[in-house]
Amino acid sequence: MSNDSASTTTGTPAERAARRRIGRAAPGESERSVGQLVADASNDISTIVRSEIQMAKAEVTKGISIGGKGAGLLAGAGFIALLGLIFLFHTLARVVAVWLPVWAGYLVITVLLFVVAGILALVGIRALKKAKPKPERAIRNAQDTVTAIKSGAPRTPTTAADETVADVKDAAAQK
Repeated sequence: MSNDSASTTTGTPAERAARRRIGRAAPGESERSVGQLVADASNDISTIVRSEIQMAKAEVTKGISIGGKGAGLLAGAGFIALLGLIFLFHTLARVVAVWLPVWAGYLVITVLLFVVAGILALVGIRALKKAKPKPERAIRNAQDTVTAIKSGAPRTPTTAADETVADVKDAAAQK
């Protein structure tokens, strides 16, 4: 018995804590109180949460570094594609130059490029005018919640899905 009691009172703090975690009383204690058990549980939960946060940070850092490499490679590919596009336009200008002078071939291709750029710009401007960056539904829901809280009346819950269905019906009615 003396060997057994010597082994429970000796050891590193980590070993004593490990024995405590598996339900044994700390050295010199007969039983653990409820307060001590709650404190241990709270400590264990905070340790678990900290380790989960640390693991999430490591995963995010790894994902960001891989994403950064991928973005760099895509930027390089885009630049090379742009150079290829320039050579394609030179080639097209030379092909047109078979029937016209070289300067006219380049002029035709340049005008064609400006026309395409103009069309894309008009489409882009039209899309920007349709965009609604203001979160109107979220603002409306927040105002409804504040009104319901101030009046003390129960608020009828609306979900984003209900509002999306209503928006689709409104859009269909407008067409």
